[in-house]
Amino acid sequence: MEKQVLKSGEFLVREINPSDIFIPEEFNEEQLMIAQTCRDFLESELYPVIDKIDTPDTGLMKQTLKKAGELGLMGIAIPEEYGGFGQSFVTQMLTAETIGAGYSFSVAFMAHTGIGTLPIMYYGNEMQRQNYVTRLASGELIGAYCLTEPGAGSDANSGKTNAVLSEDGKHYILNGQKMWITNAGFADTQVVFAKIARDRVLSAFIVERSFPGVVVNPDEHKMGIKGSSTAQIFYNDVKVPVENMIGGRGEGFRIALSILHMGRIKLGANVLGASKKAINDSVRYANERKQFGVLISTFGSIRHKLAEQVIRTFALESAIYRVSRDIDIQIEKNKVEGMDKGRSSIEGISHYAVEAAILKVYGSEALDFIIDEAVQIHGGMGYSAEMAVERGYRDSRINRIFEGTNEINRLLVVDTAMKRAMKGDFDLFGKAEQLMSDPENAAETRPASEAYFEEKMRYIRNFKKAILLAIHGASRTFDKLVSEQEVLNNISDMIIELYIAESTALRVSKLEQLKGEKAQGLYRNILDILVYDTADKIRKAGNDAVNSFAEKEQADKLVHAINELCRVSGFNIKEARRKIAARLTEDNKYTF
Repeated sequence: MEKQVLKSGEFLVREINPSDIFIPEEFNEEQLMIAQTCRDFLESELYPVIDKIDTPDTGLMKQTLKKAGELGLMGIAIPEEYGGFGQSFVTQMLTAETIGAGYSFSVAFMAHTGIGTLPIMYYGNEMQRQNYVTRLASGELIGAYCLTEPGAGSDANSGKTNAVLSEDGKHYILNGQKMWITNAGFADTQVVFAKIARDRVLSAFIVERSFPGVVVNPDEHKMGIKGSSTAQIFYNDVKVPVENMIGGRGEGFRIALSILHMGRIKLGANVLGASKKAINDSVRYANERKQFGVLISTFGSIRHKLAEQVIRTFALESAIYRVSRDIDIQIEKNKVEGMDKGRSSIEGISHYAVEAAILKVYGSEALDFIIDEAVQIHGGMGYSAEMAVERGYRDSRINRIFEGTNEINRLLVVDTAMKRAMKGDFDLFGKAEQLMSDPENAAETRPASEAYFEEKMRYIRNFKKAILLAIHGASRTFDKLVSEQEVLNNISDMIIELYIAESTALRVSKLEQLKGEKAQGLYRNILDILVYDTADKIRKAGNDAVNSFAEKEQADKLVHAINELCRVSGFNIKEARRKIAARLTEDNKYTF
């Protein structure tokens, strides 16, 4: 039977069967072998030299990247005709996850394989793909992506870098400055965004480092990811062949936005790998360190931290691979409809812009929490540069800024979902209108008999209703909702927590379908705690939103409705967390 697939943001108003989603327990043998190759590479080629790479040593970083290229790791997302392996998006995400345990190397690797290569693959012509993508896929060339400028960060289209067509029509003369460019110190090719003449929007170009007039500054000194080369690049009358324009004139802004969607979702996978590495470091230290004559892994406070690390990682993983399969299905649909391979891929990824922003925000903030707790579990040793968690702590902070700040992405979650609904992708406002007719009776009540997953999905349906009430009230109250960022942030947080909780519930349900009773206890503990905590987070964010837009009488009604919609049963949370921590400490690594 054909799998049911939801459109981006449609999860707000529709349910899906667990059998229709993909979960990590379904990875095939080839995917697991690719992941193991990535792990082996980190163990043999990266970790032994990680201190030297972080000096930083740009020569060593480039050499290590090229070794990854020789193994084929840089061609996972590239079709076979351009020297790659043409793997599915699920496999690309698994690769991104595994490499995510590679500290600053993962930043250089992902910048090269993602934003440094794929704009050419997805939007370039055949000549550009044959000339550049084939060599980027092998590691012969290393790529960079040049969008940010001193006056153009989140507002990318305000950049001043300019391109003027030469008199003979053979070149664009490029002038300008880019900053915070990853891989700048050693990249051979750069995807550069500039405005042609007086154009309102950007165009995109392939610029080679060797072109006269390209000047790369020394590397920036950074808080973390020290092994990742980050520098400013100046363009002084650089002659760029006209055939090096990517896509059409003025298409650069669209390319930039689409590539950022891809970068966001892959960053979600990247931080998942870093989270698992931090958990492994945490539990191994906790299983070795003694205080008061006993291992600290036996202390309740440490167990609580270990369990919470696991819960957030498991939840993130559930959401990542749920949407990754959706993207694969959308890509195949695009191909059937006649799209070129490159365009079909990026359009499939870009379609799930809501989920990409969710994963970027939730993942980066989950990693910050997890690595912070890892340092705390290590105590004083966690502050020492001798321990891996010290590097992980510094390296994690950039992820809330990369690929659009979390502030921008929170706004995108709500704005994009509402735009998709207005476009007719799903009926968001009609359902919200129905609820507003009698908000105080919106909550589904508990039936006389209810199975475990029926209860969890009832809670999740109620969470959705709370979000719809908040969206309806805010959009009706404010003429310019876009200016009410505090309220949008409240609603965004509600949507993020919902999607993560629903993805986890679907995963645990499918896991039990696949493995039966053996899968029950521990994974239900994870889900129980997650849903319990999600209810409180959605209630708080919903009440904050309501009290920011509603007058007293309406506010009281909506607050009461949201409180009822976020009501969930209690249970022994301490014992549930202890069971999760016990499994982690017994295995001495993350095996969930």
